[in-house]
Amino acid sequence: MLYPNPPWKPAVAAALWLGLVSAQAVADGPRHGLSAFGDLKYPAGFKHFDWVNPDAPRGGRLTMIGTSALTTFDSFNPFILKGDPAQGLGLLFDSLMTPSLDEPDAVYGLVAHSAELAPDRGHVTFHMRPEASFADGSPVTSADVVFTFDVLKQKGHPAFRSALRDVAKAEAIDARTVRYSFTVPNSRDLPLAVAGLPILSKVYYATREFDHTTLEPPLASGPYKIGDYKAGTFVSYRRRDDYWGNDLPVHRGRYNFDELRYDYFRDRSAGLLALQAGELDLREEFTSRDWMTGYDIPAVKAGRLVKLTLPDETPSGAQGFFLNARRAKLADARVRKALDYAFDFEFTNKALFYGLYTRTESFFENSPLKATGKPSAAELALLEPFRDQLPPAVFEEPYGPPVSNGSGKDRRLLQAADKLLKEAGWQIKNGKRVNSKGEVLELEFLITDPTSERILTGYVENLNRLGLAINVRRVDPAQLERRRKTFDFDIISARYVMSLTPGVELRTLWGSDAARTEGTRNLSGVSHPAIDALIAKVIEARSRKELETATHALDRVLRAGHHWVPQWYKPAHHIAYWDKYSRPAIKPRYDRGITHSWWYDAGKAAKLKNN
Repeated sequence: MLYPNPPWKPAVAAALWLGLVSAQAVADGPRHGLSAFGDLKYPAGFKHFDWVNPDAPRGGRLTMIGTSALTTFDSFNPFILKGDPAQGLGLLFDSLMTPSLDEPDAVYGLVAHSAELAPDRGHVTFHMRPEASFADGSPVTSADVVFTFDVLKQKGHPAFRSALRDVAKAEAIDARTVRYSFTVPNSRDLPLAVAGLPILSKVYYATREFDHTTLEPPLASGPYKIGDYKAGTFVSYRRRDDYWGNDLPVHRGRYNFDELRYDYFRDRSAGLLALQAGELDLREEFTSRDWMTGYDIPAVKAGRLVKLTLPDETPSGAQGFFLNARRAKLADARVRKALDYAFDFEFTNKALFYGLYTRTESFFENSPLKATGKPSAAELALLEPFRDQLPPAVFEEPYGPPVSNGSGKDRRLLQAADKLLKEAGWQIKNGKRVNSKGEVLELEFLITDPTSERILTGYVENLNRLGLAINVRRVDPAQLERRRKTFDFDIISARYVMSLTPGVELRTLWGSDAARTEGTRNLSGVSHPAIDALIAKVIEARSRKELETATHALDRVLRAGHHWVPQWYKPAHHIAYWDKYSRPAIKPRYDRGITHSWWYDAGKAAKLKNN
């Protein structure tokens, strides 16, 4: 689901596999890992990541209400636009290299033991491990890697096609060596983008239609395979005892559960009740009211059900009400800005969120990539060529949403919104906001759960005060997903989780091509030559400083365009779980670490059962 963003929707598959990290390394022969700017924390021959317990026992089950648990699923094919894929499918597929969760932009050898970049970075060659195999025992070869690239680029989800557009070809040098060539030299992102692609079996798909939805469990190459499932209700993954990569340094101490299960619920309240009844083992809480009041039960007081707050050091990214500017009534930036002025965050945070949240301002919130102050000289050098095409506000302090008096109906802000609407040609007649044709300004919020209705109540009242006709339409998750994919909405809530080293995935968020391509994450229809050029500058950055300069400039232009009404964030994860699990002393800096490094603790489980 897009609220908050899960790791396994097709629209964000590329963000996981293609956008988690970016690649640039010193062209000095084969290396055991790659990073955006050449630095690797772990040396060749390292034994395991710091954030695992290498001696963690394996066993037990973890049943979760995952981040996409409010949706449904009808497919085990996460690579195409059609269908709603199950959560957790990334557990099934290996890649050439895999990220370390305590570095912002580094990957280390998995199927490939090393990678070799050309001096001009125009191609990258991966040297594969001979022991790598699929679950049926067949070897993973360079032919499988080439097939995967070809089929994803030709038939895959638009997010894959966009991210791979500058990859010219993949070729098998021999059975264990594969080379990717790029259309542009000195590429920072593309070597790692291809290093992170899933690897599919060429033989398996020779007898199956790749671009069809299916509930046939696919042939796995990763640490898990699909176990029991019921479409739309639950899916479980069982650890493969015969998994070839169990003892690799990148996997030691990881994937310790014999079974991981994701249960699906139609609303959050049902999920909370299932946790309290013991039907779920763990749940991440996204509703502040429930976190503050919903766990006042004996099991929590006795310490049997644990409330845990984990720090979130990843960029909080972009969460908000996204405004579809493809529609004429939302095409004027002044209308979109007026909608921002009508949303009273201070009231909402106090009345509904127990003050737990902070207002989101930036598309790169909670990170060094967020623009602050007036543009630096380096930022101005990127912005000046487009000065005539950009609003003057871009060259001042970056736009931030207004701060209200917390009353829920701040007259000062409503008056400012009224003025903006009038300037855009929307006047009040007979209590309704109409344009020169007499058409009423009607807007629809598309939601899936009752929690959103509660949040929207005060916002809708303010919009009604401004004369807008507002409809809050609640649909089932599958319908929401279909309408999101085809951009069939006025306003939709979404959250984008950004990488600390953003790159090619930005094209699917705000690139002009993505604005015209169904299924991409460019929900607002952002299309501007300056934005396209700045995305290119982000992708081309050769140092962390250059990257931050380019993202600051991009952030300024995006914020000045009023493509959304920003919502809120908190730099923490709220986790509730039954006390039968243990975890390493060190949490991976950029992940919760739950499925990656926790384990079932038989001693705790026995104690819990007896209490």
